[in-house]
Amino acid sequence: VQPDMYPGNCWAFKGSQGYLVVRLSMKIYPTAFTLEHIPKTLSPTGNITSAPRNFAVYGLDDEYQEEGKLLGEYVYDQDGEPLQMFPVMEKNEDAFQIVELRIFSNWGHVEYTCLYRFRVHGRPA
Repeated sequence: VQPDMYPGNCWAFKGSQGYLVVRLSMKIYPTAFTLEHIPKTLSPTGNITSAPRNFAVYGLDDEYQEEGKLLGEYVYDQDGEPLQMFPVMEKNEDAFQIVELRIFSNWGHVEYTCLYRFRVHGRPA
């Protein structure tokens, strides 16, 4: 998911639920996550109903793992800043190289959900 804040230049998926699995360049101890969407002022419709709403982040031992370690559940605020940071909520001592972003809902768009940028912050293992 590359940094491009031009309306429509996003990673989109059908519906309001989906997931993204990211392999990091090294194992890290996650400390926070950043989710970014365009602001309402840049949206041609004046709203960002395609923005993720409820989501969770998991740490995985490998990409085939069905259920990872929950690192936190969050809500992206459509009225907040376009770039929002979420601290790891669930304490754990594990380092991860694979992180899953699981989106449970968006802000009301029935056809698709748009993700502009997702970042994982942490310290090297």
